[in-house]
Amino acid sequence: HLGIGTAPISTQTLQRDRHAYYIATLSLIATSLEKFAVEVRNLQKTETREVEEAFAKGQKGSSAMPHKRNPIGSENITGIARVIRGYLTTAYENVALWHERDISHSSAERIMLPDVTIALDYALNRFTNIIDRLTVYEENMTENMNKTFGLIYSQRVLLALIDKGMVREEAYDTVQPKAMESWQTKTPFRELVEADTKITDKLSKEELDACFDPRHHLNQVDTIFKRVGLE
Repeated sequence: HLGIGTAPISTQTLQRDRHAYYIATLSLIATSLEKFAVEVRNLQKTETREVEEAFAKGQKGSSAMPHKRNPIGSENITGIARVIRGYLTTAYENVALWHERDISHSSAERIMLPDVTIALDYALNRFTNIIDRLTVYEENMTENMNKTFGLIYSQRVLLALIDKGMVREEAYDTVQPKAMESWQTKTPFRELVEADTKITDKLSKEELDACFDPRHHLNQVDTIFKRVGLE
């Protein structure tokens, strides 16, 4: 509900700020859809492949490259969002009228209002269908996490050392070299951490287990879902 009621006052021509507000609101919705769609596109990259749009038998992703499975629905929504946002300039330009009564806005609105409304309706329906049929590859998510050699847990180790009384700068200078070495040598980050007595003197095996537990980052997921009305 946009809360656009009857205008308290009006001349021959209704003020166009409410029309601009309507287009701006629809543009924001389209932009949110685009944000979600871009995430799907990035996660569907061959080297990532954590999610994938439904791909029907016999469907072609590319006429030249048979292996391709492009996220064409999400790409489509990205383009539509650009078109919808493009009408924002027109909507704002329509606000200023000569002596509150010229009809220069009319020709623009006859194109803009139906275009934006229909385009967003299409994008909403198409993205709903994408999400309903989205394939999620949990095993690839785990594999991608493992490719980091455990570096994603460096912050947890840093904070655990600080909690144990180590000054933040010292804790950072202790953890960072281990992280850089892990990057360069592809050595598991935990192995390097456990080989440093400066760290193990502060943190027990159980405490390190907690630092490297991915479930920690999911602790508030249910709470976050409830905030937006999801169970």
